[in-house]
Amino acid sequence: MRVGIEILPEHRWWAAEPKWRAAEEYGFDHAWTYDHLGWRSLVDGPWFGAIPTLTAAAMVTSKIRLGTWVASPNFRHPVSFARELTAVDDVSDGRFILGVGAGGSGYDTKVMGSAPPRSRSDRFAEFVELLDLLLRQDRTTWRGEYYEAVEARNAPGCVQKPRLPFVVAANGPKAMNVAARYGTGWVTTGAEPVDDMESWWASVAEVSNRFASILETVGRNQVTIDRYLNLDGAPEYVLTSVEHFRDVLGRAEALGFTDVTVPWPRHDGVYAGSEQLVEDIAAEVLPALR
Repeated sequence: MRVGIEILPEHRWWAAEPKWRAAEEYGFDHAWTYDHLGWRSLVDGPWFGAIPTLTAAAMVTSKIRLGTWVASPNFRHPVSFARELTAVDDVSDGRFILGVGAGGSGYDTKVMGSAPPRSRSDRFAEFVELLDLLLRQDRTTWRGEYYEAVEARNAPGCVQKPRLPFVVAANGPKAMNVAARYGTGWVTTGAEPVDDMESWWASVAEVSNRFASILETVGRNQVTIDRYLNLDGAPEYVLTSVEHFRDVLGRAEALGFTDVTVPWPRHDGVYAGSEQLVEDIAAEVLPALR
């Protein structure tokens, strides 16, 4: 079991940098930041861009893997985004992971004033397909319903070959097919929102079984794709005690997950908790997973 930490891009760099350094020093396997233009109840507060944040994080770390949690087509075009991804993969010396999903229907979909797509799932499938081509090929010309590329160049390409890894967020069947086709990993937050932890674990099991069926249908070996459980989807914040976190890891592993991610505690509001618990988990839980 691998454990990742999510650091929201809400702090000026003098305050954020120690968190990214600590994530590596504590022994987390991967660290992520939210890729939004604004997010839920924090939309009126400080917020910074994900790719510049991850680039800065890459400069102050050397081993931990870094990624977007998760990038979406809501405000990105594959051609320009591919250039940004190539750059951060280079700066991190091949430690970057693209977490990618279809995107929600909140602030990110409204702030640019554009009309919503006829089908978010179809747009997402195009977005990932074109990104895959742009990051693999030296030159790409491609046309879909939502995106187009004309002689798009790729030099110097990704450090990671044949391209940087995709971890695809998917709960529905269409997005799961995208994950099965293009994903190095698949990530879920569970099914529909629920009010209690037991119902949430049941939904996680259900969606995990559904994804296993999709993999079987497309003929992909189950062991060739990592399974990530995004714990920020749980109805209760999971960093309440070391013992509770151990229990969460055990239940996730029993369901076949290879990785979990958890938000770094905030002082108040969403994900409110104690930063001391991160240090305690690093000292008491993470070493046993090695």
